Amino acid sequence: MAHFVIMGCGRVGVSLAHTLDSAGHSVAVIDQDPHAFRRLSKSFTGTTVTGMGFDKDTLEAAKIDEAYAFAAVSSGDNSNILATRVSRETYNVPHVVARIYDPGRAEIYQRLGIPTVAAVRWSTDQVLRRILPDYSMRGDFREPSGRLVLSEVALHRDWYGRLVKDLEAAAGVRVAYLTRFGEGTIPENRTRLQGGDLVHVMMRLDETKDVEKILASPPTPLSND
Repeated sequence: MAHFVIMGCGRVGVSLAHTLDSAGHSVAVIDQDPHAFRRLSKSFTGTTVTGMGFDKDTLEAAKIDEAYAFAAVSSGDNSNILATRVSRETYNVPHVVARIYDPGRAEIYQRLGIPTVAAVRWSTDQVLRRILPDYSMRGDFREPSGRLVLSEVALHRDWYGRLVKDLEAAAGVRVAYLTRFGEGTIPENRTRLQGGDLVHVMMRLDETKDVEKILASPPTPLSND
């Protein structure tokens, strides 16, 4: 099981903490208000850390260096982005997501390579898709026979800059569309993946685990495109 760090013990943070804890994962919840932890159920087995989520001492108390994923879901856009950048750039946390209230900032954050979800579309389900690849593999759509599934997939950061066709060839999938800067786009043959892209692929249901493993690993060295 993996270790998850959640910044913000509001409605979404509590829901995330309970979901991950119930699944058997290790969870640490950060909030600057110690009274916020009262929202957690008595059955919650994770840890709580009082402090600012972008403070290194606070993050280290939450065992950020062991984290598989970090979710910043506090009520402050700036705090969420700063904490997410520290988690990714200083501690190399592989999966991060930041909650934002101002949709106009989404493009800036996406250019920084930080997956974001605007508050208007925010839900526990959306954040789980960003930090828990197994969860996204449940799929958004299945064709009638049940053999094919359309799903958002998680990528290793080294895939950014590679051609979409390279990803398709390596994983044996078809990229149906990308979500870039909050808008859907159908990739062309020479489209390159960019940091912050959300990639939605059509694949065989019985190959989802293999696809996940391939895309969670760095791609093979570039050949001449």
